[in-house]
Amino acid sequence: MPLAVLILGAAALCAPTLRAQGTAAPVATATAKPKAAKPHAAPDAAASATPVKTFGNKNAPITMEVFSDYQCPSCANFYEQTLKPLLGPDGYVAAGKVYLVHRDFPLEMHPYSAIAARWANAAAKIGRFQDVDAALWDNQGSWSADGNIEKFVAAALSPADFKRVQALLKPCSAVAPKSKADRSAPAADLGCSVDPYIVQDIGLGYSVPVQATPTFVIIYKGQKYPASSGFVTYPILKQFFDSLLSQ
Repeated sequence: MPLAVLILGAAALCAPTLRAQGTAAPVATATAKPKAAKPHAAPDAAASATPVKTFGNKNAPITMEVFSDYQCPSCANFYEQTLKPLLGPDGYVAAGKVYLVHRDFPLEMHPYSAIAARWANAAAKIGRFQDVDAALWDNQGSWSADGNIEKFVAAALSPADFKRVQALLKPCSAVAPKSKADRSAPAADLGCSVDPYIVQDIGLGYSVPVQATPTFVIIYKGQKYPASSGFVTYPILKQFFDSLLSQ
């Protein structure tokens, strides 16, 4: 059965709105006079690392790419009700049947979504994406009210890992890249090591095209199925996966 027939509650999607976003001005960095007696600190290798925002075995027969906005209530509901069981000990990711890929698609309508994506990508650079991803979804109702994302990221990481994530985001300007309703390229802070990966995900979303979040694309044995948007329960999604695996 086509998955589109099984989608429920699509009216609750988060859809982009036409609202221009400014481009961040370059951040000037003062050059301090070096002290001869103090050695330079070794740079964290994570700054040049590629964020890994995936779950499971990449050789699994089914790949599912989910384009999400961390501040989108429908995306949080999809995570809590569908993706959590998929990722659980009895789910199809643990069973090696599904490879789950997270894609960032922050919308202009949500003031903190792109900042949340930055935190998630920074955590992904040090191999702690899954912890921060869960913390952002589980606490969306709290940090969406005031933008205090840092509090929940800190709680999800060890003090040492939190400091590494903080250091990665320190050069980033206040304006983070977001998707745009007119599909134009989002602005990225060239000094922010995570922004290019968010922009890359947005570009992939444009090509789908993602019209609202959450949107997911399923690939089985090289065949890419049409993108689906909206809420689908885990039992229904599992039923669709079973139909693919039985082919």
